[in-house]
Amino acid sequence: MSDDTIQNAIKTATDELAAVLPSVTTIETEAKSLLARAQEAIEDVVESTVEAVKENPLTAAAIAGGVVVAAAGAAYGVSKLLEDDDKPGTVSK
Repeated sequence: MSDDTIQNAIKTATDELAAVLPSVTTIETEAKSLLARAQEAIEDVVESTVEAVKENPLTAAAIAGGVVVAAAGAAYGVSKLLEDDDKPGTVSK
């Protein structure tokens, strides 16, 4: 093969690849659009949550209390499991 043939093959392959791949500008635009949509969605969720808490403060407090109790129960259970593992010669039930 001659150098011209190789150079033409490389140029053709490069042109075909460039036509298929998106440009950096396109990727950047799509990324900005995605971030803007995500930010809007987060703002909507926060706004909805704030409104729900304002409309139902007792329910929100009850949910928060339940979360705290569940977390405390899980922490207590883990501490008991770890405590049992530290004692030599004990049999777990």
